[in-house]
Amino acid sequence: MYNYLEKRNECRRKRALRVRKHLRGTAEKLRLSVVRSNAHLYAQLIDDDKGVTVGSYSSLHTGFDKEIRGKSKTAARVIGHKIAALAKEANVTNLVMDRGRNKYHGLIAELVTAVREAGIII
Repeated sequence: MYNYLEKRNECRRKRALRVRKHLRGTAEKLRLSVVRSNAHLYAQLIDDDKGVTVGSYSSLHTGFDKEIRGKSKTAARVIGHKIAALAKEANVTNLVMDRGRNKYHGLIAELVTAVREAGIII
């Protein structure tokens, strides 16, 4: 049993690294990292040159609406619009998408669509 769980987690870690090795966030083009847990959704804007997180937003944020708190497409849309606003505050119009170990589907795609609708190029 434990061997199966270790192998599954190792495969997930390798998948995330395989995706991330092709991506690099700079001051002009930040990396949008999206993490999907069992209950919540998290997004960060990262400058890899400086090793700094420029901004972040999640479904756990204090200003998040309590009716849509958690993991839903509506929550992904709200997080996408908030991340786009944070990118505009940092004077960034281009982002690099880092989906991590997740498929570009469902909540991840919904979040990125909301960012694109706000005028950010991914």
